[in-house]
Amino acid sequence: MSFVRPKKNLGQHFLTDQNIARKIVDSLGTGVSDVLEIGPGMGVLTQYLLHRSELNVHVVEIDRESVEYLKHNFSDLKHIWSEDFLKSDISSKFKGEFSVIGNFPYNISSQIFFRILAMRNQVPEVVGMVQKEVAERIASKHGTKVYGILSVLLQAFYDIEYLFTVSEGVFNPPPKVKSAVIRLTRNKVTELPCSEELFVKVVKSAFNLRRKMLRNSLKEICESLPEEYAQKRPEQLSVADFVDLTCKIENIENR
Repeated sequence: MSFVRPKKNLGQHFLTDQNIARKIVDSLGTGVSDVLEIGPGMGVLTQYLLHRSELNVHVVEIDRESVEYLKHNFSDLKHIWSEDFLKSDISSKFKGEFSVIGNFPYNISSQIFFRILAMRNQVPEVVGMVQKEVAERIASKHGTKVYGILSVLLQAFYDIEYLFTVSEGVFNPPPKVKSAVIRLTRNKVTELPCSEELFVKVVKSAFNLRRKMLRNSLKEICESLPEEYAQKRPEQLSVADFVDLTCKIENIENR
């Protein structure tokens, strides 16, 4: 089967290496039958998903040329949605849980993960190929320079695994940076012991001024920050620390 890049790139680099494609699909677990592929393009991952008889494959693709190609070349693919994943109500299309997989466009990969986070109770597993730096950021632990907003918010609800690095030469067109494949597996946290809205606000405010101590970056949220956190910088706090800090801020504000 021939995989031809559509005329509209849409910020995506299309995988051409069949071994890498097979390896990505093999990284997806077998716990859930419904799987959604985001941005299948010419179907290089789709073909291997369809080989797995236990999977009920759905794809969402914004590019109409790619949609037409998929319709004409994959007769076994019954669920093709010609939509923008970031704008469509994907969760309503599934009655229960569904896994997510894809070679995510570099320019919207963070937005994709935020959307998945909003649907986390329906999405127990994600396997995605993204820019290597983004993968490292998502998987990083506290105390590192790349630890940030995505790290904390995703790790609050998912266990993250950095699976493998992918070189530039296996794409058309070749990107200027390396890629990586990561796997997110839903953890047992169903609800935070604090306001989730405040938690997100605390995390974003802290990292938006990451060089400042928390007493300065969070002063608009809480004027009298708990002493054990006041002189720390955001990268020093684990996910559990951010949850604890949010709980304490919530208690202070409710006095």
